[in-house]
Amino acid sequence: MQIRERNRARTPTTAVRVLLIAPSPEIVGGQSVQATYLFSVLSQVPNVEITRFPLDRRPPRPLLWVRRIPYLRTVFNLALYVTALMRQMPKQDILHIFSAGLSSYTLWTVPALLLGKLYRKKLIVNYRDGQAEQHITGWRSAKPTLKLADRVVAPSHYLVDVFEKYGIQAQSIFNIVDSAWFKYRERRKLRPIFLANRMLEPHYNVDCILRGFAIVQQRYPEASLTIAHDGYCRPALEKLAHDLKLQNTRFIGQVARQHVPELYDAADIYLTTPNIDCMPGSLLECLASGLPIIATKAGGIPYIVKDRETALLIDLDDDEALAQRAIELLENEDLVARLTSRGYEEVKRYHWAPVRDQWVALYRELVANGADNRTE
Repeated sequence: MQIRERNRARTPTTAVRVLLIAPSPEIVGGQSVQATYLFSVLSQVPNVEITRFPLDRRPPRPLLWVRRIPYLRTVFNLALYVTALMRQMPKQDILHIFSAGLSSYTLWTVPALLLGKLYRKKLIVNYRDGQAEQHITGWRSAKPTLKLADRVVAPSHYLVDVFEKYGIQAQSIFNIVDSAWFKYRERRKLRPIFLANRMLEPHYNVDCILRGFAIVQQRYPEASLTIAHDGYCRPALEKLAHDLKLQNTRFIGQVARQHVPELYDAADIYLTTPNIDCMPGSLLECLASGLPIIATKAGGIPYIVKDRETALLIDLDDDEALAQRAIELLENEDLVARLTSRGYEEVKRYHWAPVRDQWVALYRELVANGADNRTE
């Protein structure tokens, strides 16, 4: 089903009209989740009219066969996207563009920026990719096209620092976590029940989790590991789990969003070992659930959680350190209590109300002041 939603509460003379360009709820991932949260809270603001515009556009039924042909599919999807975007332009004041990096940026963000400039709209690039540095240094078009935006906004101070390094001014507006949706469970004496729920792709380095879990099982043979989500690395990871002779290890595939809180509640330790990351919403969800975290110091993760204050952090690809921290959590109730209680306080910074207010203030500033390009 094509998602095209509009906030009905409009004040004709004062409403700021915003086109939220982002993955639809049908697409699995943090961008889609955050877009859904943001659309929901901004839809309640009387003087903001927000329309959700999906990147992933469904072709007419007679042309569904095109989606089975890789290169033709890309060209066709881009044509659908640009055509639909052009129809929206006269109705909008601001384009709020959720953006990944690299090829995704070129395919989806750049056309929106160019069309927005052509139609003289205010442009926000809401950049959400931990590969920002590789993008800026490896793609000649990245920096000049980012400078077309009236604002570059990132969910993490980590990305703000990366952009500043390359002469691009950005500001940070945090992600939203709906704490009420997650059940906080106090944990002290932990069971060796582990959870990982990142995409099974190379930069998330789930291999490290499997190797570390093998070490944990030498001491806690009853330990269990649930690996949620899917990805093209799944067959190789299942083979690695078999080669390591892991017991009680389940690959459960994609989990519907409404069941994610149940995953957190069932586990006692959360593991994530990416080599590249930005601001993973899953960490905020764990904090809201009282679930202790062991994570690598990748990208923006140390900007969200602090080692031995709200989580335990390890170096990249260090499976031995992962196992050591896991065993430490299992055997140190005071450490667990400190991490989870402080983590629960920390997650309050990501409540929807202040995030909503920052976005509304930015929208109004851009429209009222006719803001110059602030990325110079």
